[in-house]
Amino acid sequence: MKAVVVQNYTAIDDVQLAHVPMPELTPGSVRVRVRAVGIGFVDGLKVQGLYQTKDPLPFIPGTEFAGEVDGVADGVSEYSAGMQVMGMVRSGALAEYVVVPMEALRILPDGISPEAGASFRVNYLTAHYALTERAKLQSGEQMLVLGAAGGVGTAAIQLGKIFGARVIAAASTEEKREFALGLGADAAIDYNRPNWREELKDLTENRGCDVIVDPVGGAISLEAFRSIAWNGRHLVIGFAAGNIPALPFNLPLLKGGTLLGVDLAQVPRREPEVYQRTLRDLFRLLGDRRLRPAVGRIFEFERFYDAFKTLAGRRALGKVVVRVAR
Repeated sequence: MKAVVVQNYTAIDDVQLAHVPMPELTPGSVRVRVRAVGIGFVDGLKVQGLYQTKDPLPFIPGTEFAGEVDGVADGVSEYSAGMQVMGMVRSGALAEYVVVPMEALRILPDGISPEAGASFRVNYLTAHYALTERAKLQSGEQMLVLGAAGGVGTAAIQLGKIFGARVIAAASTEEKREFALGLGADAAIDYNRPNWREELKDLTENRGCDVIVDPVGGAISLEAFRSIAWNGRHLVIGFAAGNIPALPFNLPLLKGGTLLGVDLAQVPRREPEVYQRTLRDLFRLLGDRRLRPAVGRIFEFERFYDAFKTLAGRRALGKVVVRVAR
């Protein structure tokens, strides 16, 4: 089969498609013919060896996928050939076929495309866990979403509205702000403008935001925290801007604010019951059509590197997807 293979930690331009052996079924596993793969910012870091954990070389990147069951191991009765599924793995999805434990899969709901299925699990799990388990978001609270047009941002907008928050989307271009408003945000601001915090103050009637969703990092994170409401919660999710900010300790003291880390990768191991409960709630919302994954640009398999470059250049609207097969 064809797969994207990382032989050495390197720039995405140096990674190529290669022919590799078809993955073999193992006890309790399912082989899936991959149709679409969702690409996130973390995937790009892993390819370059810049993520906090490193995959053993060589490896096939890609975490989130959708496709159809190609085969099942003996004893697996929940899935059969031809079933449409979506799933998540540590790595290996950017290939024509992937073998995963059956627990890693869910049935793709009727009417949900493979591209949408591959755009769902990582971002919506992150946003749901962040808002419910970490921030304890309450109905009526005001929520600021930085990087609002990206994968986590778009998920946070939709979930924030479902949970009853007033959502203010912050993004760097008019196109991104319009995209966020189209997903249900109540207002949108340009955080590149020198006076954007004054605009935020007006939008929140001088209160500031109760919850800040922050997958961006950099200088904008410090500015946002300075506008947090009393007893506000700032969710640290990632550093798409490339810089990790340093927060002066006097700011949480003066603001009565809390900095909360969100690392979804550790949740299945450290909080398995919470993880499964969150997953069930998300699939219920997806099946009820209350969530609609924000699929952004779709790249064909042979142009997979353009998906990574779009993310690295912070040009993405919604989830970037690589279409492996039609």
